[in-house]
Amino acid sequence: MFAVVRTGGKQYRVAAGDKIAVEKLAGEAGDRIELGDVLLAGNGDALEDAGSVVVAAEIIAQAKSEKVVVFKKRRRHNYRRKNGHRQQMTLLRILSVGDSHAPANDASNASVAPVAAEPAPQAADAPAQVDSALATDTSVETAAPKAKKAAPKKAAATKSGDAQPAPAKTDPAATPDEQN
Repeated sequence: MFAVVRTGGKQYRVAAGDKIAVEKLAGEAGDRIELGDVLLAGNGDALEDAGSVVVAAEIIAQAKSEKVVVFKKRRRHNYRRKNGHRQQMTLLRILSVGDSHAPANDASNASVAPVAAEPAPQAADAPAQVDSALATDTSVETAAPKAKKAAPKKAAATKSGDAQPAPAKTDPAATPDEQN
């Protein structure tokens, strides 16, 4: 089943399992939301009543889109302005497209949950392996890079007048008594 939904002033054709990037929506990663502004719904070639269809989605992440460079120039007036803009956006995973009272949301959520939980055990195993290696052998280094030591600071350059008095210049026209 598919649906055409409107959010952020744009329209998206979605089906269960799709990932879309929309204008920023309120919520944190992992929150579930419903896109209620359904314009069109269908199953294959047949269209259905869009008023009773609700699209359930999960927020994957809040992010920024690609940078758009804005450059303004006026010829022969030495006027140049360069700006950049990155629009806030929300990445969504469509969980289900269906009736508002249908239990299809629970079935689709169950199929999505193992996918999200799959990377977590891999990340949890890595620190356990490092900790066990540290407990048995103290010569094993951790995977984290060591911080670099700061380079020694150079002594501040002193002016020639501060360090030593400059030698007195001799005047060739002066008498030997005036020179010393």
